[in-house]
Amino acid sequence: MSSPYDDGAAPGGAVPPSAGGPSAGSPAEAKRHAWWRPELGLSLVVFVLGVLVIVGTLDVSAASSALGLGPRFFPILVGSALIVIGAFYTLDVLRGGRGDPEESEDIDADAPADWRSVGLVSGIFLAFTALLTTLGWIIASSLLFFGLSVTLGADSKVKAAIVAVVLGVVTYVAFVRGLGVTLPGGLLQGVI
Repeated sequence: MSSPYDDGAAPGGAVPPSAGGPSAGSPAEAKRHAWWRPELGLSLVVFVLGVLVIVGTLDVSAASSALGLGPRFFPILVGSALIVIGAFYTLDVLRGGRGDPEESEDIDADAPADWRSVGLVSGIFLAFTALLTTLGWIIASSLLFFGLSVTLGADSKVKAAIVAVVLGVVTYVAFVRGLGVTLPGGLLQGVI
C-alpha cells in the first residue's frame, strides 16, 4: 500500500522532517531553531557594537569645545544610533522580515568566498595596527592604503602608491593641523 509521502513530499508540497529537509531533526528541534536566522545575528551584532561604543566612550574625559561639544559627543551619537538601528532591525527580523538577496550584474551570488583576499585584508589591518607607533601615521597609513588597493585589484601599482602617500599626508595634516588630534610621527617625527 502506498503512503501519501511516496514522492518525498507531504500534502501541499511540504517536505516531511524525516526527508532530509533543512530541519532534519525532530519537529520540536525544528521549531526551536526556526526563529534563528543570519539576519538576527547581524542585528544583534549592530546592537552590541552600539553598546560597546557607548561604554568605551564613557572613559573619555576632556574639555568641551567652544560649541559645548566634547570628544564624547559623536561617539555617543553613533553608539546610540547603532543601538536604535539594532533594536529595530531585531524587531523586524523577529516579526518575519528577511534580507533581500544580492542582485547585481556584477555579483555572482553562487561564487565561493574569496578567503585569500579576506585573509590579506585582515593581515594588512593587523600589520597597520602593529606598526603604527613605530613607523608613524604617514608611513603606516600609506602602506595600509597601498596594500589594500593592490589586494583589492588596483590596475596600476605606481598610481596606487602615489595616491596612498597623498592620502597618508593629507589625513595627517587634516587631523594634526586642522583638528588638533595627535597622531604618531614615528620615523618622520623630526621632519614633520
